[in-house]
This record gives sequence, C-alpha cells and structure tokens, in this order.
Amino acid sequence: MKHLNRILCITPINHIDGLEIKLKDVGVLKIIDDPSEDEFKKLVSDFEIIFTNPNKSKIFLGADNLKSAENLKAICTASTGTNHIDKEFCNLRNIEVISLTNELNVISTISSTAEHALTLMLSSIRNIKLASASVDAGNWDYEPFVGRQLDQLSLGIIGYGRLGKMMGKFCKALFKEVIIYDPYEKVDDKDLAQVVNIQEIAQKCDVVSLHVHVSNETQNLINEVFLRNAKPNMLLINTSRGEIVDEAEMVKFLKKNPQSKIATDVLNNEIIARNESPILGYSAISEQVLITPHIGGMTSDAQKIAYSHAASLLANYLNLKQKTNKV
Repeated sequence: MKHLNRILCITPINHIDGLEIKLKDVGVLKIIDDPSEDEFKKLVSDFEIIFTNPNKSKIFLGADNLKSAENLKAICTASTGTNHIDKEFCNLRNIEVISLTNELNVISTISSTAEHALTLMLSSIRNIKLASASVDAGNWDYEPFVGRQLDQLSLGIIGYGRLGKMMGKFCKALFKEVIIYDPYEKVDDKDLAQVVNIQEIAQKCDVVSLHVHVSNETQNLINEVFLRNAKPNMLLINTSRGEIVDEAEMVKFLKKNPQSKIATDVLNNEIIARNESPILGYSAISEQVLITPHIGGMTSDAQKIAYSHAASLLANYLNLKQKTNKV
C-alpha cells in the first residue's frame, strides 16, 4: 500500500489557483497559515514534509523548532533564499531542503522583485509617499517634494545575477550611467559599466541597488567603510535581505546626511526580531526611510510560478524516493 506523506504547510496558499490540489496529490495536507512557534512544535512531529515561504512565516526551521520533528524528511520552500532554514542542521538530520535557488529556467521568468526595486527607487526619488500624504492632508504644494531627473544620476547595482541583470536592463535607458559591481560575473552589455572595487560604487553613484544573496561574504556588505565613501545624497535600495546592510551604521549615515535615503523591502532578522531593527525605529521619526513588508516577489503572477514549481519539485523528490524505496 502506498504511503501518503503528511505535509504541513505553514504559509498561505489558498489564493494560489491549483496549488492546494497539487500538494494534496502528493500527500495528506494540513494548512496553518501562520502558526506560532508553540503551535508548530506541537504539530511538527506528525509530519514528513514542511511546505513554507520566508515572507509569511515566523518559524525559523532550525534545531530548536525541529527537535521533535522525528519523521521529517524534507522542507520545501517556495523561495530562492533559504536563510529561514538551518541547512547545516538539516544535513545532519538527513532532511532534504528543496528550494528554487538553482531553478534558473523558472526563476528567470520572475521579474517582480526587480520591478519592485525600480518602484521603490522611483517613489523615493520623486517623494511619492510624502507628496501623496500631503494631498490627503488637504495641501496642494509641490515645493517640499521636488525630486531629481534620472538622466542626471548615476546608478550602482551591486550583484549581477538574475535580478541584477533585470535591473540593469530596466535602468540603462533611464540613468546617466549604470555601474555594476560583482566579482563573480562579467558584464557583457556595452551600455553598462563594471568596476572591480565596491568602493567605486559608493564614490560614484547617487543611487545604489542591492541584488545579492545573503552569505558570510555579503552580510553587512553595506557597512561603515562603504558608507564613509558614499555620496551624502545617496539613495540605497534593498530588495535582497536585511542582513546585507549594517542597519546601525546606515542610520548613522542617514542622520549625518539629511539628503540621503533608504528604501527597503527587507529588514535585518525581520521574521523573529523585526522590532529591534534600527532602520524600522528610525523610520518612525524620519522622512528619509521608505519600508515595504517584503512584497518584492509578492505578485499573483510570481507566486503562482514559484509556488507551483516548488510543489512540482516536491512531487519529483517524493516520486524518486518512492522508486528507490526510501520513503
């Protein structure tokens, strides 16, 4: 008799057409949109599979929350990032981690995060949030909201992977120049410049947009040294991960340079300790900060592509395990 794997889904999926049916085709599905850690710990021992996404879960999938997950065989995340999962722990426990990280043919069709970076950039440069709030308050005065024209500005893109390439494509027709920093990728677009030292981005660029994965190498990549070299009117765009930016140093930079700004879709440790974020705290008293709640990839189109493909990867994994009699 075929064993039906029990799947615990800890992210909302009811709004994604066909996904619930797809997951039920490979196992017995239980959906809890946003469980607390206590709820999760009580439930997880009964399941072989966890289906998740970091944008809508407070659960860090590591030793503490998984210590009772004796039956767990796989974690499937509908994301390219996996910093919500302790992969070293999973490796020790022989728990498979299934993600979209290397699914280049699929994720190359998802442009939503790069589009959101462009949205944050344009909104900040033209002071859209503040201008709209002023009109809502009954005012009609452009003077406090005078912005800049893009063809007078230099844009720096840090990270020239999938999203960095999209951003370069979007922006090369808009900015005076677009400069790329990525020590591992060669830029072959004649309309884009490339530098070998990240400090050149800081020194030359009015706008800096981050498009890198979080790692030991990139954590706090935007640090005191980078900010010391940055232009006093720099606008920083972050749709990568909060850990890329040293938030305390960023707030110091903003306070010192009143013409500078940050527009971010992510915060350091945003799932567990968001309220401790220096940038979130500073946003309450400063107009230099624009924050959105990690919505970069959250379009209906992107979610359908990403979540459905993650479910397909899970189905392939389970079928292979069944064939080799390991499930």
